Amino acid sequence: MGAARPKALVELAGRPLLVHALSRAAGVDVVVVACPPGSSARVTSLLAPVAGRCEVHVVEGAPDRQGSVRAALDRVPGDVDVVLVHDAARCLTPPAVFADVVRAVRAGARAVVPALPVTDTIKQVRGGVVVGTPDRRELWAVQTPQGFDAALLRAVHADPPAGLAVTDDAGMVEAAGHEVLVVPGSEHAFKITRPIDLLLAEAVLAGHAPERAEEAP
Repeated sequence: MGAARPKALVELAGRPLLVHALSRAAGVDVVVVACPPGSSARVTSLLAPVAGRCEVHVVEGAPDRQGSVRAALDRVPGDVDVVLVHDAARCLTPPAVFADVVRAVRAGARAVVPALPVTDTIKQVRGGVVVGTPDRRELWAVQTPQGFDAALLRAVHADPPAGLAVTDDAGMVEAAGHEVLVVPGSEHAFKITRPIDLLLAEAVLAGHAPERAEEAP
C-alpha cells in the first residue's frame, strides 16, 4: 500500500479497514485481533465500537501469517467450537458470507472457504517461460473468512505439515489430509492490496459498484 502505517489501519471513508471488517462479522461472539508489535494499545482503542457487541482481545502477531494465527488462536476461549480466520484487508466481506461459512461448519464440514470462480486464463510460469495452462473451470479464488472446527484448527497449528509454505489456513488443513468445503464468496470480499483497491472499495461503499451474481460451486 505504501502507507506509513499497517495496512489494516489505513482508513477507508474515515474508518480503519480493520473496523470495517469487524463491523460486518455477523454472528461472532469473540474477536481476537493479531496486530503488529507495538500497536496493541492503538488497535484496542480503535475497537471500542466492536467491543460493545462482543468479547474482544488484541494480541501481538508474528513475522508470518501462520505464527500470527497461532497467537490469536491461543487467545480464543476453549469453549469456542467454530473459529473464523479473516483478513482485515477483505474489509467489505458481506455479513451473509460470514453466516454461510458458519452455517456450513455447523452442518458438519470441518473446514470451509468462500470462493469465486476464476475468470482469467491462468498460466503456470517457470523461469519466465509458460510451462502450463490449468483448466480455469477447476480454479477458484479463495477468500475469507475461512471457517474451521476449532479442535481441528488447533491440532493442525500444533503440528503443521512439515516443509509447507502456507498462504492460508485452509491450505494447512488440506495438506494435513482433511477435506475443505467451498461455499459461494462475494465480489465485495476482494483484498485491498494496492491504492487502486481503495478506490474500488470507496465505490462499493458509495453504491457505485454493485455485485454480480455468482453461481454456487
